[in-house]
Amino acid sequence: MTYGINRPVHYSSRPEHRGSLRRWLFAALLVGAIPLAGCDSLLEIDAPSRVRADDLANPDNAPLLVSSAVADFECAFAEWVAAGGLMGNELVDGQLAARMWPYDRRSFEESGGIYASFTCADADPGVYTTLSTARWAADNALGVSQEVGDAELMATSAAYSGYAHLLLGEAMCTAAVDGGPELTSQQMFGLAEEKFSMAASGGGPADITNMAIVGRARARLNQGNLSGAASDAAQVPAGFVRNARFSPASFRSSNRIWTLNNRDERMSVESVYWDLEYMGVPDPRVPVVNQGRTAASDDLTPLWTQQKYPVQDSPMPIARYAEAQLIMAEAAGGQMAVDIINELHAAAGLPAFPGGSDAEIREQLIEERDRELFLEGQHFYTKIRLSLPFTPATGVVFQEGSGPKGGFYGNTTCLPLPLLERNNNPNIP
Repeated sequence: MTYGINRPVHYSSRPEHRGSLRRWLFAALLVGAIPLAGCDSLLEIDAPSRVRADDLANPDNAPLLVSSAVADFECAFAEWVAAGGLMGNELVDGQLAARMWPYDRRSFEESGGIYASFTCADADPGVYTTLSTARWAADNALGVSQEVGDAELMATSAAYSGYAHLLLGEAMCTAAVDGGPELTSQQMFGLAEEKFSMAASGGGPADITNMAIVGRARARLNQGNLSGAASDAAQVPAGFVRNARFSPASFRSSNRIWTLNNRDERMSVESVYWDLEYMGVPDPRVPVVNQGRTAASDDLTPLWTQQKYPVQDSPMPIARYAEAQLIMAEAAGGQMAVDIINELHAAAGLPAFPGGSDAEIREQLIEERDRELFLEGQHFYTKIRLSLPFTPATGVVFQEGSGPKGGFYGNTTCLPLPLLERNNNPNIP
C-alpha cells in the first residue's frame, strides 16, 4: 500500500497500479540478489529512513509529531508566500524555464503542474501537496495529543491545523480533507475557525492562543463575519507576533522568498512595490533594492530584491498585531480606521493619514494591507475577497522585462482542485 495526499490508495487492476507493483517486485528481486551481510533473512533488514505507521499514532511520540507538524507547516507556508506572491502581483517570474510561468500568468488548470504535486523538497514552490501534508500532519498530531491529554500540544496542533485549512481555502477553489468530499473555500474557512477555537480555548501558551485568535479573526473576515473578526482582533496584545522559523541547514528549511529572490534571482519584486513612499517619505515596510541589472536566470526581468527577509533564516510572520489592527480597521471604518492607520504610520515613521470619505478610507486601508503585510501570504486572497483587479488583464501577452515569454495572462483567481486528488478520491466525482 502507498499513500496519496488525503487517503490510502491500494494497488488494484488499474494499469498504472500494476506497473507500480511490477516495479516494486523487480526492486525486491534486486534486493534478493544482494548478499545479506550481517542478516539471517530479509525480515531482519533495518530501514532507518522509513517511518513505521504505528509511530505516527504512538502517544510517546506526541511532542515529536507536533514539532514535525509545525516544521511541515512552516515549509508549506513559505512555499505559499512565494506562489501567492507571483499570482497576486507582489512578485514576478524571473527565470527562463517555463515551469513557474503559470503562477505569474495565472493560467493553471486542474491537470496539474507544480502547484499540484511539488513538495518542499522541490526547487519550485508547490501549494496543494505541501499544504495538504501540513494539514494532515497537524491533525494527526492533534489526535495523538488529545490521547495524551497535553493541553499545550493540543493547542499547538490545532492552531497549525487551523492555518493549514485557512491557507488551503485562500489558495484553492476547492479542496478535500482525508479523502472526504470536495469542499469550497468557505467550508475550509469554517473548518479553520473550528480548529482555531479549539486552540484558543485549549489552555495552551499565550503565543499559541494569540496566534489562534488572529487566525480565527482572519477566517471570520474571509466568511464575511466582520463583527466576529473585530471581536477577536481586539483581543490581540500590542507587539504580538508568531513567526515561521527557518534555518540555513537545507533548502527545505530555508526562507523561500530569500532563496528564490535574493539568492537564485528566479523571482523579482513587482514594479508596483518599487520605491514606495507616503507623502514623500520612503515606506520602510516595503524594503526593496534595485540591483541595476536583469535577473541572472532569464536576463530579461529587472532585478529588484526584497530586504524584509535579508538572510536565509529570516523568520516570516504567520500572525501578528498589525494584521489584527487592520482587521479591526476594516470592520469599523470611519475615525477608528483612521486612528489605526496612523498608529501603524507612527510605528513606521510615516506622516499621518488625514482621513477623508468612506471611499478614501477604504482605499487607504487596502494600501495599508499591501504595504504592512508585504510578502506575508495575504495579498492574493485580499484581492479576491475585495474583488480587486488582477494585472495584467486576462488575454494580455505574457512577458517580463523587454520580451515575451510565452502564452497569455489567464483568469485564474484560485487554484483548481488538481486531478491527482480528484482521481484518487472516491468521494469526489
